[in-house]
Amino acid sequence: MKVDLYNQQGEKLKTKATLNPSIFGIEPNKQLLSQYVRVYQANQRQGTAKVKTRAEVSGGGRKPWAQKGTGRARHGSIRSPIWVGGGVAFGPTPREWRLKLPRKMRRRALFVALSQKAQAGKILVVNKLALPEIKTKLMGETLAKLGLSGKVLVVLPEADKSVVLSARNLGQVTVVVASNLNAYDILAAESVVFIKESLKVVEDVFGGGA
Repeated sequence: MKVDLYNQQGEKLKTKATLNPSIFGIEPNKQLLSQYVRVYQANQRQGTAKVKTRAEVSGGGRKPWAQKGTGRARHGSIRSPIWVGGGVAFGPTPREWRLKLPRKMRRRALFVALSQKAQAGKILVVNKLALPEIKTKLMGETLAKLGLSGKVLVVLPEADKSVVLSARNLGQVTVVVASNLNAYDILAAESVVFIKESLKVVEDVFGGGA
């Protein structure tokens, strides 16, 4: 699969970039992607939400008034859930939300997501990306020259402090190292920018098929 190759100034080069068809030419599988997104989002949950029950709030050890003879409703504790300042009934407690998905399915989901973007023409390959200094403006100008807008995912072959920090304040731009690429980031982006060398990293890390 041959695609156009661009330089950092947005100019199309004479040479082409090659996309591995076993990674970027996979048939659609919406069910797999849906399952992957569900597992990914579940695994992002901390599960630390906690409220106090009537047994945990302070006070309420003494019966507020006699059971009979006052003309008022019966109560055994001022920390009952129906009292102001009382415990919470059926509130959230810490729990583990993590789900598991086999490695082969995760890898396959990544390939399906990449293939989906490739078929939609939303993958751009740049020969290199180098910024002379850490500056948000420079990163924004570079993406503008490449004709990119909206949510953009930039895939680097290795960590580049200048690029990462320059993109940090661009709310719709996400920078990721190719070895950490995942299907969720691909699906969340409108456009995906691959530095040419990062294509090789994807092949080496994730293999050529699933």
